[in-house]
Amino acid sequence: MSSFLSAHETIVAVRSGKTTAAQLATEALERIQSVDQSGYQLNSVLAVSKSALSDALTIDKGLPLAGLPIFIKDNIEAIGLPGTAGSKALENYPVKQDSELVTRLRAAGANIIGATNLSEWANIRSTKSTSGWSAVGGLTANPWIHKHSAGGSSSGSGSAIAGGLVSLAVGTETDGSIICPASLNGCVGIKPTVGAVSRVGVIPISDAQDSPGSMARSVADAALLLEVISGIPDLVSAANSTQPLRIGVVKSWLSGDSGTDQLFEAAISALAKSNATLVEIQVSAPAESISNDEYECLLHELVDDLGAYLPGRTDGGIVSLAEVVKFNLANPETEMKYFGQELFDAALELGGRGRAYNRKRSRNLQWATQTLDSALQDVDVLIGATYSPAWESTLGKGDDYGNNSWITMAPAIAGYPIGCIPMGITEGLPVGLGVVARANDEIKLVAAMAMIENALGLGVLQPTFFNSN
Repeated sequence: MSSFLSAHETIVAVRSGKTTAAQLATEALERIQSVDQSGYQLNSVLAVSKSALSDALTIDKGLPLAGLPIFIKDNIEAIGLPGTAGSKALENYPVKQDSELVTRLRAAGANIIGATNLSEWANIRSTKSTSGWSAVGGLTANPWIHKHSAGGSSSGSGSAIAGGLVSLAVGTETDGSIICPASLNGCVGIKPTVGAVSRVGVIPISDAQDSPGSMARSVADAALLLEVISGIPDLVSAANSTQPLRIGVVKSWLSGDSGTDQLFEAAISALAKSNATLVEIQVSAPAESISNDEYECLLHELVDDLGAYLPGRTDGGIVSLAEVVKFNLANPETEMKYFGQELFDAALELGGRGRAYNRKRSRNLQWATQTLDSALQDVDVLIGATYSPAWESTLGKGDDYGNNSWITMAPAIAGYPIGCIPMGITEGLPVGLGVVARANDEIKLVAAMAMIENALGLGVLQPTFFNSN
């Protein structure tokens, strides 16, 4: 079957007898070999499940996902997959049980065929880290132009979806880690309200901000996956809604990149002809202190939350962030080859939650909720540009993010949902449009994303490599 067939179309094909879960698994594994691991060499898949084919034979095609092959990010636990967060420190500690979201996926008939590469430790180790690189998985390529970044930290999930390996993948986001790779690779990403999807069995950074979410090539497919992992009903129906919406256009969420911002203006023009009322919203950019507070809050939480996770995972082998730091120092040839761990060091110096953390978190949360609640007061959702085109990956020199908007920051801190859809191509690379909704209003988020997707009429973006074959 076509590697760019939608999840919904594939499910229909399975139920009609045109294909089977086993055939889908076989085809996906062949694509991983020919596109990801040799041939085109995306390097988006960190590991493949050895039971992928046998699992396919036991899946009931009447279940919601009907045996669809699905990837999970490698910071999510699933029996038979590494669950390393890209770090060699966890490589010798096998996963003991499925995470709660994987349990949901399997119960819905998903075939978890592999784990995707990621920015190691979800990009919280160093300011000089390279998005898409991990010691376990190496460097993931952008399927549009290989020398450019696949974004992070859900790099492999975004690259694999855009490259046509599977139709659905799970990513995680703390601040931008689903939206960035969705934007840079040209696919759809949804980070739901924090807590809407279980984090049990997901390697943590921050209890306040971590959230698994869905990645796909269309809003309808992303909504299907999110409905399964969250249990939120009617998300697929929302993707087919014709309800008129009021959309707030946040001009301070422009990227500063001329090609990206021109595409955003064109998107606004297209939306003006749709069943949407557009309202320009004035939102002030955050002071630098807001960003500093967020970063330090995440480091405080990392000490506590990773410290709570590790002992059960490693049976006492590596029980704290301090011991991860020691492991990296003892294994510099693999872990410290391209960048250090100064954020880990800073986290250990700051320590876990305490009065200092509480003050920063209170300031941060007050800014984020007031900013979003005020902006959303008279509209259903807010929109803006996300990231400029993917920068070149430069191992050892960190990321050159270029000109990007701050659209992910307030939703990340407040825990509100945010989504990204492809907005077009500039400089031969895709860029995305971001959509922000109120907490626990994934219905409006999905409805607005689908409305914008229809208004833009881009269809599924396929990297030029695939278009030429």
